[in-house]
Amino acid sequence: MASFFYKAVRMDGEALEGQMEALDEAAVIRHLQQEGLIPLSTRRAGGVRDQIFTRRRRQNLTPKEIGTLTRELSTLLEAGLTLDRSLQILIELGDEERVTRVLEDLQGRVRGGATFSAALEQQGGNFPRLYINMVRAGESSGALDAVLGRLAEYLEKTADLRDTVISALVYPLILLVVAGLSVILLLVFVVPQFAVLFQDMGAALPLPTRIVMGVGDFFRDFWWVLLVLLAIIAVLVEKALAKPEVRDRFDNRILRLPLFGDLIWKLETARFCHTLATLLKNGLTLLSALNLAKEVVNNRKLAALMTEAGEDLKHGRGLAQPFTQREILPQMALQMIRVGEESGALDTMLAKVASIYDKETQASVKRLLTLLEPALIIGLGIVVAGIIISIIVPILGANELVM
Repeated sequence: MASFFYKAVRMDGEALEGQMEALDEAAVIRHLQQEGLIPLSTRRAGGVRDQIFTRRRRQNLTPKEIGTLTRELSTLLEAGLTLDRSLQILIELGDEERVTRVLEDLQGRVRGGATFSAALEQQGGNFPRLYINMVRAGESSGALDAVLGRLAEYLEKTADLRDTVISALVYPLILLVVAGLSVILLLVFVVPQFAVLFQDMGAALPLPTRIVMGVGDFFRDFWWVLLVLLAIIAVLVEKALAKPEVRDRFDNRILRLPLFGDLIWKLETARFCHTLATLLKNGLTLLSALNLAKEVVNNRKLAALMTEAGEDLKHGRGLAQPFTQREILPQMALQMIRVGEESGALDTMLAKVASIYDKETQASVKRLLTLLEPALIIGLGIVVAGIIISIIVPILGANELVM
């Protein structure tokens, strides 16, 4: 049994929050529903850690906070509550001051006569343009609750995809850092111990040994120079990538890299198709949806090709043909999009494409890690072996001379 915090609403609109013991979150939700309540959110109680995270302050809402807010608002609207009452309930249940301030501002603007999408637009960039346009489409169709539900589902899927990739890359990154630190510690603290021995020997040291000793001396005496150089390089790279022409060349070369380029392509395909499918389901035209969906594509090369395809789309050429001519997406994705256009179910087919490439991305990450982890271990072994050999060779040579 574990302890869970929950937020719920009675059928008359009264907001409730509390804590209960249960096997899992599903059991909490079932219990609340049996009590005639509308569950909004549940989370495992974390004691001091929850308090620390609750007290943290950021200027903008995080993607996770926006997703949670969207899901809760969708649940309340689907239960038949008005937008004003739903916002009021979320304000009353809010345990994060920053989110509460945003909700209060939204409620104030809505009460003043503004549409919900217009109120979102005035939140200082907290909500992306894609989010605002989807809400605007929901307001126009009179299905704001359904649109927010799709939005919440979209945000959850994109967050899951991002978390999958980040989580998979954490271990190789840790391994790389530990390997680098191990080599530096070996050069700084172990290799210098042999310097006195080599001086007493009086013999000329082999070139590899002199190189290793020199590198160790550099790390020990001028480590700050290395940090300054790394900081300068990071700043220069950031400034260079801020230039459109440099970023275009960089993104183009990234796509050509073996393994890694294929991973980026599949990741961008899944993200783009998720977004475009959600926009089309919410009633946007294909051209408007394409112009918004390409904003989630981080690779400038692919985004530029999508812009060109959008120009063809204006002339009635559809989506599959210009995308196929420019090879913007993988062949299987393009064929499925073509079938979706021919059958009049493009949004459904795009959702299937996104689901397929979610799994393809996860498989590509696993393949990349399968090759990367042994490569890092072997590389570390070679470097350490080289250092050890460079130390042992002159010692063995001196022993042979004595004998």
